[in-house]
Parts: sequence; C-alpha cells; structure tokens
Amino acid sequence: MVEWLGSFGKSKSNGVTRQLYSTEWRCAQKALEKRMNKIGLDVYFDDVGNLFGRLTGSRENTTTILTGSHIDTVIDGGKYDGAYGVIAGMIALQYLYETYGLPKKNIEVVSLCEEEGSRFPMTYWGSGSITGVRTIEDVQNLVDLQNISFIKAMQDSGFGQGKYRQPKRNDLDCFIELHIEQGEVLEREAMPIGVVSHIVGQKRYEITVIGESNHAGTTPMAWRKDAMYVASGLIQLLIQRAKETNSDLVATVGQLNLEPNIANVIPGKATFTVDIRHSDEDVIDQFSKKLFKEFQSIADRHTTDLKIKNWMDEKPTKMCEKLIEISELILTKDQIPYKKMASGAGHDSQMFSPFCATSLLFVPSHKGISHSPHEFTRTEDLEKGIRLLIKLLYELAY
Repeated sequence: MVEWLGSFGKSKSNGVTRQLYSTEWRCAQKALEKRMNKIGLDVYFDDVGNLFGRLTGSRENTTTILTGSHIDTVIDGGKYDGAYGVIAGMIALQYLYETYGLPKKNIEVVSLCEEEGSRFPMTYWGSGSITGVRTIEDVQNLVDLQNISFIKAMQDSGFGQGKYRQPKRNDLDCFIELHIEQGEVLEREAMPIGVVSHIVGQKRYEITVIGESNHAGTTPMAWRKDAMYVASGLIQLLIQRAKETNSDLVATVGQLNLEPNIANVIPGKATFTVDIRHSDEDVIDQFSKKLFKEFQSIADRHTTDLKIKNWMDEKPTKMCEKLIEISELILTKDQIPYKKMASGAGHDSQMFSPFCATSLLFVPSHKGISHSPHEFTRTEDLEKGIRLLIKLLYELAY
C-alpha cells in the first residue's frame, strides 16, 4: 500500500511530489476514496478536500474517534511521511470491522488534504480547517510560485464551492496520529515505538547585522565593520550555547544572506535565521533572552547595528495523558519496548491537541532520513505501529 500510494506523484528519483490540489493530489484522494469504499467504510469529503472513511457506532448521538494523517508531500519527498498514518488507519478500521463488527463509538480515518505548506505559504490547512483554526479568509490572498491562487486551485479541484459539508467539526472525541519519527532516535536506541508526550515549541528569528561595505584590498582590518565576521561569531555562539544549555534543546541557522555578496567587497549586511526548539516554553524563552543579550554585546563591541525579528512563536503542545497511559499499558502487556519522547517536528496533532484529546505515536525512520526519496521504515516496524493502533482504537471504541 505504501508503494501503491507512492505511485501518485512518483518522481524520477523514486520520491513523491504530491502538492495540495495538484493533479497528483486529486488522483491520490480519489484512489483512496475508492479503496475506503471497497473495505466497507462510509466515505465522504469535506469542502476543503479532507477525505473521511467512517465506521458508524451503534450508540446514538455518540462522538467520533478520528485517526489518520496528511496526503500531501514536499517536492521530491518520501513515501511514508503522512501517507503511513492514512494507510495505517484504513488497515486498522478494516481489521476491526471484519473482526468485531461495528464499534460502539464512531471511528473515522482521515486523509488530511494538507500539512506541509509546500505549495502555498500555509501549513495545516486540513487539520486547521477541521478545528476551526484555519478559515477561508486565511487563504484569500495566497498564491503559489506559478502565481495560481489558492482559491482557484481549490475550486479547480472541485472544493471550496459548497458542494461538500463544511470542514469544522464539533463531534470529535479524540484524534490519534500514527507517523514515522522523521528522526533517528528510535532506530539508534532500538525502540520500535515512540509514544509522544509533547510536540516541541519553536521560535524562529531573522537576525540582521548591519556594518559597512568597503573595499576588500584598501580597508585595514582594524577599521572594518565587517557584518559577515560579526554574524559568524554570533552563529558560533548560538551553537555553543545550545550545546551547553540542555540536551533536548536544538538551535539551527538554516539561511544566511550577505550584501552586497561580492568577492572583493567587505559585507555591509548579513542576515541569518535562527530556529530554536524545546518541549518546555520556559527553556526556550530563557535561552533566547540570554542569547540575544550576548548577541547585542558582541554587535556593540564591533560597532555594528543589530536587528532581531521574531517571526514564529509556537508553544509546546502536550499530548493527552490518558491516551498515553492506554498506549503504554498495551505495549507493556504485549512486551513491546517503547520510548516516551518529544517530537522535534510539527504535526497535525498539534492542531488537534487544544481541540480534543490527542495521541501521536511514532515508528522508526531508517537513519532518520525524511522529506527525501531515501525515507524508509522497515515493514516489521510499520506492522508494530498498526497493531498498536488497532488495539488502541478497540479500547476506545468497542
């Protein structure tokens, strides 16, 4: 099923490019719709393109247990990211229905229309629409790199025209997401399952050092205001402080731009990004506060100006303790080793967590590689994740 779903948008490098509302995306959602129908689920879309397959509970006016993940990918991404959670949900519901019949509570598998933000500058459109965090007003002015508007792409795919039910839900009891780790912790520690306690918070900054451009040959070293030299010192300090602060804190500089960016001119301006993540908001806040005080001191010492712009501030997201406890009991009973851990990457679960009880479960990623054609998880590990999902859904719904 992984290979089958990966064939929709398969790239020359054996990766997958399946962006929101693209032809490949539409074909994949329609193929999933047929497959859900075939295994006996009641299938429907909502008006943004989320796809649901439902086992209707025997109790009247009951709430709904939702499981699944997202269908979209980054450009030339992997076959498992998001797709595994959708496939796992379908297999779990088929097994439960064929083995135990209809549940007491409704269970649905969802193929969320979007999570990655790889086509339009908008992430979590699928889960955000279900929880009401995202609305049509948020996408009115968005366009992709080909200048195609979000609204046009959505309508060309048959959505956003009121033909389907509105995405906002008020009936959800909980959301369970089974996902590849996208890191190498589980593989390195030989753990087949990760039970996520938190999704880390993250702050992102744009740091600008303003010095003075001048001739590379005629300006003595002592008289220079070299923005690149100062920026390199700040970056080195960032990494050093991150290593000293907390083993779970991570800090990254992913972009660096120089002006005028000419080989024989001293850089007058250097701009770089800073990404800081941890599961404790206070740790992030204190680290950032102390770090930027040191940044300012270094900039002043070199008579350069410093600008710090905070453009992302996502709080850590806690998963449901009750669902964690049930998962741990199942794994302990089955004598399956597991690791209780934080997720360093964002997931749809963080959109659902403030809205309903939420569980995020991981299976290992080989060498931690993700968002790549080389993304891979062993079949045995995929199976262990699905067995856990089946038992968890049974406990909650039957």
